[in-house]
Amino acid sequence: MSEETGANVQQLVGHLFRHEAGRMASVLTRLLGPNQIEVAEDIVQDSLIKAMELWPYHGIPQNPSAWLYKVAKNKTIDYIRSNQRKNKLESALQEEMKSEWSMSSRVNQIFKEEEIQDSVLRMMFVCCHPSIPQESQIALTLKTLGGLTSLEIANAFLTSEDTITKRIYRAKEKIKEEQLSMEVPTGTELVVRLGSVLKVLYLLFNEGYNSSHPDMLVREDLCEEAMRLTYLLIQYPITSQPRVKALVALMCLHVARFPSRLDDKGVIILLQDQDRTKWSRPLIERGMAFLRESFDGEQLTEYHVEAAIASVHAVAKDFSNTNWTELLKLYQTLLELKPGPMVELNMAIALGYARTADEGLKALGKISGLDNNHLYLAALGNFCLMEGNKEAARQYFTQAISHTTSNKEAELLKRKISGTIAK
Repeated sequence: MSEETGANVQQLVGHLFRHEAGRMASVLTRLLGPNQIEVAEDIVQDSLIKAMELWPYHGIPQNPSAWLYKVAKNKTIDYIRSNQRKNKLESALQEEMKSEWSMSSRVNQIFKEEEIQDSVLRMMFVCCHPSIPQESQIALTLKTLGGLTSLEIANAFLTSEDTITKRIYRAKEKIKEEQLSMEVPTGTELVVRLGSVLKVLYLLFNEGYNSSHPDMLVREDLCEEAMRLTYLLIQYPITSQPRVKALVALMCLHVARFPSRLDDKGVIILLQDQDRTKWSRPLIERGMAFLRESFDGEQLTEYHVEAAIASVHAVAKDFSNTNWTELLKLYQTLLELKPGPMVELNMAIALGYARTADEGLKALGKISGLDNNHLYLAALGNFCLMEGNKEAARQYFTQAISHTTSNKEAELLKRKISGTIAK
Protein backbone atom coordinates (compact mmCIF):
# COMPACT_ATOMS: atom_id res chain seq x y z
CA MET A 1 0.00 0.00 0.00
CA SER A 2 1.48 3.35 -1.00
CA GLU A 3 1.30 6.39 1.28
CA GLU A 4 -0.77 8.11 -1.39
CA THR A 5 -3.31 5.29 -1.48
CA GLY A 6 -3.56 5.24 2.30
CA ALA A 7 -4.09 8.99 2.38
CA ASN A 8 -6.76 8.80 -0.34
CA VAL A 9 -8.62 6.09 1.57
CA GLN A 10 -8.41 8.05 4.80
CA GLN A 11 -9.72 11.17 3.10
CA LEU A 12 -12.58 9.28 1.43
CA VAL A 13 -13.61 7.51 4.62
CA GLY A 14 -13.57 10.83 6.45
CA HIS A 15 -15.84 12.29 3.77
CA LEU A 16 -18.18 9.31 3.94
CA PHE A 17 -18.27 9.47 7.73
CA ARG A 18 -19.41 13.09 7.59
CA HIS A 19 -22.03 12.51 4.90
CA GLU A 20 -23.23 8.94 5.42
CA ALA A 21 -22.73 8.07 9.10
CA GLY A 22 -25.86 9.94 10.19
CA ARG A 23 -27.99 8.32 7.50
CA MET A 24 -26.67 4.87 8.31
CA ALA A 25 -27.13 5.34 12.06
CA SER A 26 -30.71 6.53 11.48
CA VAL A 27 -31.61 3.44 9.47
CA LEU A 28 -29.99 1.08 11.94
CA THR A 29 -31.59 2.79 14.93
CA ARG A 30 -34.96 2.45 13.25
CA LEU A 31 -34.31 -1.25 12.79
CA LEU A 32 -32.97 -1.93 16.27
CA GLY A 33 -35.00 0.59 18.24
CA PRO A 34 -33.95 3.95 19.77
CA ASN A 35 -32.86 2.18 22.98
CA GLN A 36 -30.02 0.67 20.95
CA ILE A 37 -28.78 3.81 19.26
CA GLU A 38 -25.27 3.11 20.57
CA VAL A 39 -25.28 -0.34 18.97
CA ALA A 40 -26.28 1.32 15.69
CA GLU A 41 -23.42 3.78 15.99
CA ASP A 42 -20.99 0.95 16.77
CA ILE A 43 -22.05 -0.90 13.62
CA VAL A 44 -21.49 2.25 11.57
CA GLN A 45 -18.05 2.67 13.12
CA ASP A 46 -17.18 -0.98 12.49
CA SER A 47 -18.20 -0.63 8.84
CA LEU A 48 -15.98 2.41 8.38
CA ILE A 49 -13.07 0.70 10.12
CA LYS A 50 -13.48 -2.27 7.80
CA ALA A 51 -13.27 0.09 4.83
CA MET A 52 -10.07 1.59 6.26
CA GLU A 53 -8.61 -1.90 6.60
CA LEU A 54 -9.60 -3.36 3.21
CA TRP A 55 -9.65 -0.53 0.70
CA PRO A 56 -5.92 0.28 0.80
CA TYR A 57 -5.14 -3.31 -0.26
CA HIS A 58 -8.14 -4.28 -2.42
CA GLY A 59 -8.81 -0.88 -3.93
CA ILE A 60 -11.64 1.56 -3.41
CA PRO A 61 -14.92 0.02 -4.64
CA GLN A 62 -16.73 1.60 -7.56
CA ASN A 63 -19.54 2.74 -5.28
CA PRO A 64 -18.01 3.29 -1.81
CA SER A 65 -21.30 4.35 -0.19
CA ALA A 66 -23.12 1.26 -1.44
CA TRP A 67 -20.25 -0.88 -0.17
CA LEU A 68 -20.54 0.65 3.31
CA TYR A 69 -24.30 0.20 3.41
CA LYS A 70 -23.95 -3.44 2.39
CA VAL A 71 -21.40 -4.10 5.15
CA ALA A 72 -23.55 -2.30 7.72
CA LYS A 73 -26.62 -4.21 6.56
CA ASN A 74 -24.89 -7.57 6.93
CA LYS A 75 -23.52 -6.66 10.35
CA THR A 76 -27.01 -5.62 11.43
CA ILE A 77 -28.55 -8.88 10.29
CA ASP A 78 -25.84 -10.77 12.19
CA TYR A 79 -26.51 -8.70 15.28
CA ILE A 80 -30.25 -9.27 15.11
CA ARG A 81 -29.78 -13.01 14.64
CA SER A 82 -27.47 -13.33 17.62
CA ASN A 83 -29.39 -11.04 19.93
CA GLN A 84 -33.01 -11.49 19.00
CA ARG A 85 -33.62 -14.09 21.67
CA LYS A 86 -31.55 -12.41 24.35
CA ASN A 87 -32.64 -8.83 23.85
CA LYS A 88 -36.09 -8.00 22.69
CA LEU A 89 -35.96 -5.51 19.87
CA GLU A 90 -37.99 -2.48 20.79
CA SER A 91 -38.30 -1.06 17.33
CA ALA A 92 -41.65 -0.69 15.64
CA LEU A 93 -40.40 -3.26 13.16
CA GLN A 94 -39.90 -6.12 15.60
CA GLU A 95 -42.91 -8.10 14.35
CA GLU A 96 -41.44 -8.03 10.85
CA MET A 97 -38.10 -9.34 12.11
CA LYS A 98 -39.28 -12.55 13.72
CA SER A 99 -38.67 -14.89 10.82
CA GLU A 100 -35.47 -15.22 8.82
CA TRP A 101 -37.24 -14.47 5.54
CA SER A 102 -39.18 -11.45 6.75
CA MET A 103 -36.12 -10.06 8.54
CA SER A 104 -33.89 -10.12 5.46
CA SER A 105 -36.68 -8.76 3.30
CA ARG A 106 -37.42 -5.91 5.68
CA VAL A 107 -33.76 -5.04 6.23
CA ASN A 108 -33.18 -4.91 2.47
CA GLN A 109 -36.24 -2.73 2.01
CA ILE A 110 -35.32 -0.24 4.72
CA PHE A 111 -31.93 0.36 3.12
CA LYS A 112 -33.58 1.82 0.02
CA GLU A 113 -33.01 5.53 -0.51
CA GLU A 114 -36.54 6.68 0.29
CA GLU A 115 -36.55 4.65 3.50
CA ILE A 116 -33.16 6.07 4.48
CA GLN A 117 -34.49 9.60 4.11
CA ASP A 118 -37.55 8.63 6.13
CA SER A 119 -35.31 7.22 8.85
CA VAL A 120 -33.28 10.45 9.02
CA LEU A 121 -36.50 12.42 9.43
CA ARG A 122 -37.60 10.14 12.26
CA MET A 123 -34.19 10.38 13.91
CA MET A 124 -34.40 14.17 13.77
CA PHE A 125 -37.60 14.10 15.82
CA VAL A 126 -36.01 11.74 18.35
CA CYS A 127 -32.90 13.91 18.77
CA CYS A 128 -35.03 17.04 19.23
CA HIS A 129 -37.63 15.51 21.53
CA PRO A 130 -38.91 18.10 24.04
CA SER A 131 -38.05 15.84 26.99
CA ILE A 132 -34.34 16.25 26.10
CA PRO A 133 -32.71 19.55 27.20
CA GLN A 134 -32.12 21.85 24.24
CA GLU A 135 -28.34 21.94 24.63
CA SER A 136 -28.37 18.13 24.52
CA GLN A 137 -30.73 18.16 21.51
CA ILE A 138 -28.18 20.20 19.55
CA ALA A 139 -25.24 18.03 20.61
CA LEU A 140 -27.08 14.80 19.82
CA THR A 141 -28.27 16.11 16.44
CA LEU A 142 -24.77 17.15 15.43
CA LYS A 143 -23.24 13.92 16.65
CA THR A 144 -25.84 11.53 15.28
CA LEU A 145 -27.00 13.22 12.10
CA GLY A 146 -24.19 15.62 11.33
CA GLY A 147 -21.34 13.18 11.79
CA LEU A 148 -19.40 15.63 13.97
CA THR A 149 -17.15 14.30 16.70
CA SER A 150 -17.63 15.36 20.32
CA LEU A 151 -14.43 17.39 20.04
CA GLU A 152 -15.69 19.22 16.94
CA ILE A 153 -18.97 20.02 18.68
CA ALA A 154 -17.06 21.18 21.76
CA ASN A 155 -14.91 23.47 19.62
CA ALA A 156 -17.97 24.88 17.88
CA PHE A 157 -19.68 25.77 21.14
CA LEU A 158 -16.57 26.71 23.14
CA THR A 159 -16.95 24.05 25.73
CA SER A 160 -15.06 20.93 26.68
CA GLU A 161 -15.24 17.59 24.95
CA ASP A 162 -16.17 16.06 28.30
CA THR A 163 -19.16 18.40 28.60
CA ILE A 164 -20.42 17.46 25.14
CA THR A 165 -19.92 13.76 25.85
CA LYS A 166 -22.00 14.11 29.01
CA ARG A 167 -24.75 15.99 27.17
CA ILE A 168 -24.95 13.29 24.52
CA TYR A 169 -24.91 10.56 27.16
CA ARG A 170 -27.76 12.22 29.07
CA ALA A 171 -29.75 12.58 25.85
CA LYS A 172 -29.36 8.89 25.06
CA GLU A 173 -30.31 7.94 28.61
CA LYS A 174 -33.43 10.08 28.30
CA ILE A 175 -34.33 8.27 25.09
CA LYS A 176 -34.09 4.96 26.93
CA GLU A 177 -35.87 6.11 30.09
CA GLU A 178 -38.74 7.71 28.19
CA GLN A 179 -38.79 4.88 25.65
CA LEU A 180 -38.98 7.41 22.86
CA SER A 181 -40.08 5.98 19.55
CA MET A 182 -38.86 6.80 16.05
CA GLU A 183 -42.17 8.06 14.83
CA VAL A 184 -42.96 11.35 13.15
CA PRO A 185 -45.70 12.90 15.31
CA THR A 186 -49.01 14.02 13.90
CA GLY A 187 -51.76 16.47 14.81
CA THR A 188 -51.20 18.90 17.65
CA GLU A 189 -48.10 17.00 18.80
CA LEU A 190 -46.49 17.67 15.42
CA VAL A 191 -46.95 21.41 15.94
CA VAL A 192 -44.93 21.33 19.18
CA ARG A 193 -42.36 18.76 18.11
CA LEU A 194 -41.70 20.45 14.77
CA GLY A 195 -41.14 23.70 16.65
CA SER A 196 -38.39 22.01 18.71
CA VAL A 197 -36.75 20.62 15.57
CA LEU A 198 -36.77 24.01 13.86
CA LYS A 199 -35.36 25.72 16.94
CA VAL A 200 -32.41 23.33 17.02
CA LEU A 201 -31.77 23.76 13.29
CA TYR A 202 -32.01 27.54 13.65
CA LEU A 203 -29.48 27.54 16.51
CA LEU A 204 -27.22 25.20 14.59
CA PHE A 205 -27.30 27.49 11.56
CA ASN A 206 -26.67 30.58 13.68
CA GLU A 207 -23.64 28.98 15.29
CA GLY A 208 -22.29 28.34 11.81
CA TYR A 209 -23.12 31.81 10.49
CA ASN A 210 -21.79 33.71 13.50
CA SER A 211 -19.47 31.20 15.07
CA SER A 212 -18.51 31.57 18.72
CA HIS A 213 -15.16 30.00 17.84
CA PRO A 214 -12.34 32.50 18.54
CA ASP A 215 -10.61 31.96 15.19
CA MET A 216 -13.49 31.00 12.91
CA LEU A 217 -16.10 33.64 12.23
CA VAL A 218 -18.00 31.32 9.88
CA ARG A 219 -18.51 27.56 10.17
CA GLU A 220 -19.84 26.68 6.74
CA ASP A 221 -20.02 22.99 7.67
CA LEU A 222 -22.55 23.73 10.42
CA CYS A 223 -24.61 25.94 8.10
CA GLU A 224 -24.54 23.26 5.41
CA GLU A 225 -25.71 20.61 7.86
CA ALA A 226 -28.52 22.80 9.18
CA MET A 227 -29.66 23.55 5.62
CA ARG A 228 -29.53 19.89 4.60
CA LEU A 229 -31.69 18.80 7.52
CA THR A 230 -34.15 21.67 7.16
CA TYR A 231 -34.47 21.01 3.44
CA LEU A 232 -35.23 17.38 4.25
CA LEU A 233 -38.28 18.54 6.21
CA ILE A 234 -39.60 20.16 3.05
CA GLN A 235 -39.44 16.86 1.19
CA TYR A 236 -42.22 15.43 3.36
CA PRO A 237 -45.80 16.72 3.02
CA ILE A 238 -46.45 16.47 6.76
CA THR A 239 -43.49 18.68 7.66
CA SER A 240 -43.39 20.89 4.57
CA GLN A 241 -45.07 23.72 6.40
CA PRO A 242 -44.83 27.47 5.81
CA ARG A 243 -42.58 28.04 8.84
CA VAL A 244 -40.16 25.38 7.55
CA LYS A 245 -40.01 27.09 4.16
CA ALA A 246 -39.45 30.41 5.91
CA LEU A 247 -36.46 28.97 7.76
CA VAL A 248 -35.00 27.54 4.55
CA ALA A 249 -35.50 30.94 2.91
CA LEU A 250 -33.67 32.60 5.78
CA MET A 251 -30.76 30.18 5.44
CA CYS A 252 -30.52 30.55 1.65
CA LEU A 253 -30.51 34.35 1.81
CA HIS A 254 -27.79 34.42 4.46
CA VAL A 255 -25.58 31.78 2.86
CA ALA A 256 -25.80 33.66 -0.45
CA ARG A 257 -23.58 36.33 1.13
CA PHE A 258 -20.85 33.94 2.21
CA PRO A 259 -18.50 34.66 -0.74
CA SER A 260 -18.08 38.27 0.30
CA ARG A 261 -18.16 38.14 4.11
CA LEU A 262 -14.43 37.49 4.44
CA ASP A 263 -11.48 38.42 2.24
CA ASP A 264 -8.74 36.04 1.08
CA LYS A 265 -6.96 36.42 4.42
CA GLY A 266 -10.09 35.73 6.48
CA VAL A 267 -10.56 39.38 7.40
CA ILE A 268 -14.15 40.49 8.02
CA ILE A 269 -15.75 42.61 5.28
CA LEU A 270 -18.61 44.70 6.64
CA LEU A 271 -21.96 44.64 4.84
CA GLN A 272 -21.47 48.17 3.49
CA ASP A 273 -18.13 47.18 1.95
CA GLN A 274 -19.09 43.80 0.50
CA ASP A 275 -18.86 43.18 -3.25
CA ARG A 276 -22.48 42.28 -3.95
CA THR A 277 -21.63 40.87 -7.36
CA LYS A 278 -20.10 37.95 -5.42
CA TRP A 279 -23.37 37.14 -3.70
CA SER A 280 -24.87 33.91 -4.99
CA ARG A 281 -27.79 34.89 -7.23
CA PRO A 282 -29.13 31.30 -7.50
CA LEU A 283 -29.29 31.04 -3.70
CA ILE A 284 -30.97 34.44 -3.44
CA GLU A 285 -33.54 33.42 -6.05
CA ARG A 286 -34.15 30.13 -4.24
CA GLY A 287 -34.48 31.94 -0.92
CA MET A 288 -36.95 34.45 -2.39
CA ALA A 289 -38.98 31.60 -3.89
CA PHE A 290 -39.16 29.78 -0.55
CA LEU A 291 -40.06 33.05 1.16
CA ARG A 292 -42.99 33.59 -1.22
CA GLU A 293 -44.17 30.02 -0.64
CA SER A 294 -43.87 30.46 3.14
CA PHE A 295 -46.59 33.10 3.09
CA ASP A 296 -49.07 30.55 1.76
CA GLY A 297 -51.18 30.52 4.89
CA GLU A 298 -52.05 32.66 7.88
CA GLN A 299 -49.09 31.73 10.04
CA LEU A 300 -46.45 34.38 10.71
CA THR A 301 -43.39 33.25 12.66
CA GLU A 302 -40.06 34.76 13.60
CA TYR A 303 -38.54 32.80 10.71
CA HIS A 304 -40.85 34.58 8.24
CA VAL A 305 -39.84 37.99 9.53
CA GLU A 306 -36.12 37.22 9.75
CA ALA A 307 -36.18 35.85 6.21
CA ALA A 308 -38.01 39.00 5.06
CA ILE A 309 -35.30 41.11 6.72
CA ALA A 310 -32.61 39.12 4.92
CA SER A 311 -34.50 39.58 1.65
CA VAL A 312 -34.42 43.38 2.00
CA HIS A 313 -30.64 43.26 2.17
CA ALA A 314 -30.48 40.71 -0.66
CA VAL A 315 -32.35 42.90 -3.16
CA ALA A 316 -30.63 46.19 -2.26
CA LYS A 317 -28.36 47.37 -5.07
CA ASP A 318 -25.85 48.62 -2.52
CA PHE A 319 -25.72 49.60 1.15
CA SER A 320 -26.86 53.18 0.54
CA ASN A 321 -29.93 51.93 -1.33
CA THR A 322 -31.05 49.61 1.49
CA ASN A 323 -34.68 50.12 2.43
CA TRP A 324 -34.05 50.89 6.11
CA THR A 325 -37.60 52.10 6.63
CA GLU A 326 -38.90 48.70 5.61
CA LEU A 327 -36.31 47.03 7.84
CA LEU A 328 -37.43 49.16 10.78
CA LYS A 329 -41.02 47.97 10.29
CA LEU A 330 -39.90 44.36 10.07
CA TYR A 331 -37.85 44.63 13.27
CA GLN A 332 -40.86 46.13 15.03
CA THR A 333 -42.87 43.08 13.95
CA LEU A 334 -40.07 40.75 15.00
CA LEU A 335 -39.94 42.38 18.42
CA GLU A 336 -43.59 41.50 18.93
CA LEU A 337 -42.94 37.87 18.00
CA LYS A 338 -39.57 37.49 19.70
CA PRO A 339 -39.07 40.17 22.34
CA GLY A 340 -35.52 40.59 23.58
CA PRO A 341 -32.59 43.00 23.74
CA MET A 342 -30.87 41.63 20.61
CA VAL A 343 -33.92 42.40 18.47
CA GLU A 344 -34.07 45.83 20.11
CA LEU A 345 -30.43 46.33 19.19
CA ASN A 346 -31.03 45.55 15.52
CA MET A 347 -34.14 47.71 15.49
CA ALA A 348 -32.16 50.63 16.91
CA ILE A 349 -29.53 50.16 14.20
CA ALA A 350 -32.25 50.17 11.52
CA LEU A 351 -33.72 53.31 13.07
CA GLY A 352 -30.33 55.01 13.02
CA TYR A 353 -29.91 54.35 9.29
CA ALA A 354 -33.55 54.99 8.43
CA ARG A 355 -33.57 58.38 10.15
CA THR A 356 -30.53 59.80 11.93
CA ALA A 357 -27.56 58.47 13.86
CA ASP A 358 -28.68 60.56 16.83
CA GLU A 359 -32.05 58.74 16.91
CA GLY A 360 -30.19 55.45 16.67
CA LEU A 361 -28.01 56.42 19.64
CA LYS A 362 -31.03 57.39 21.70
CA ALA A 363 -32.75 54.10 20.91
CA LEU A 364 -29.60 52.18 21.84
CA GLY A 365 -29.44 54.08 25.12
CA LYS A 366 -32.87 52.75 26.12
CA ILE A 367 -31.83 49.09 25.80
CA SER A 368 -30.94 47.33 29.02
CA GLY A 369 -28.99 44.15 29.56
CA LEU A 370 -26.41 44.61 26.81
CA ASP A 371 -23.81 46.73 28.58
CA ASN A 372 -21.17 44.04 28.12
CA ASN A 373 -22.23 42.94 24.64
CA HIS A 374 -19.62 43.71 21.99
CA LEU A 375 -22.19 44.12 19.20
CA TYR A 376 -24.09 46.67 21.26
CA LEU A 377 -20.90 48.57 22.11
CA ALA A 378 -19.77 48.48 18.47
CA ALA A 379 -23.16 49.86 17.35
CA LEU A 380 -22.79 52.74 19.83
CA GLY A 381 -19.30 53.37 18.47
CA ASN A 382 -20.51 53.39 14.86
CA PHE A 383 -23.26 55.92 15.49
CA CYS A 384 -20.90 58.11 17.55
CA LEU A 385 -18.52 58.02 14.61
CA MET A 386 -21.32 59.03 12.23
CA GLU A 387 -22.06 61.93 14.58
CA GLY A 388 -18.42 63.01 14.44
CA ASN A 389 -17.68 62.11 18.08
CA LYS A 390 -14.44 60.20 17.53
CA GLU A 391 -13.37 60.02 21.18
CA ALA A 392 -16.65 58.43 22.29
CA ALA A 393 -16.47 56.06 19.33
CA ARG A 394 -12.93 55.04 20.25
CA GLN A 395 -14.00 54.32 23.83
CA TYR A 396 -16.94 52.17 22.72
CA PHE A 397 -14.83 50.23 20.21
CA THR A 398 -12.17 49.66 22.87
CA GLN A 399 -14.82 48.32 25.26
CA ALA A 400 -16.22 46.12 22.49
CA ILE A 401 -12.78 44.57 21.93
CA SER A 402 -12.61 43.56 25.58
CA HIS A 403 -15.96 41.78 25.35
CA THR A 404 -15.67 39.85 22.09
CA THR A 405 -14.39 36.28 22.02
CA SER A 406 -13.73 36.44 18.27
CA ASN A 407 -10.22 37.33 17.20
CA LYS A 408 -11.56 38.38 13.77
CA GLU A 409 -14.02 40.82 15.31
CA ALA A 410 -11.31 42.18 17.60
CA GLU A 411 -9.11 42.80 14.55
CA LEU A 412 -11.96 44.62 12.81
CA LEU A 413 -12.56 46.87 15.82
CA LYS A 414 -8.85 47.67 16.07
CA ARG A 415 -8.86 48.63 12.39
CA LYS A 416 -11.76 50.95 13.03
CA ILE A 417 -9.84 52.65 15.81
CA SER A 418 -6.54 52.94 14.00
CA GLY A 419 -7.82 53.44 10.46
CA THR A 420 -10.73 55.78 10.94
CA ILE A 421 -10.66 57.43 14.33
CA ALA A 422 -6.94 58.12 14.44
CA LYS A 423 -7.11 60.20 11.26
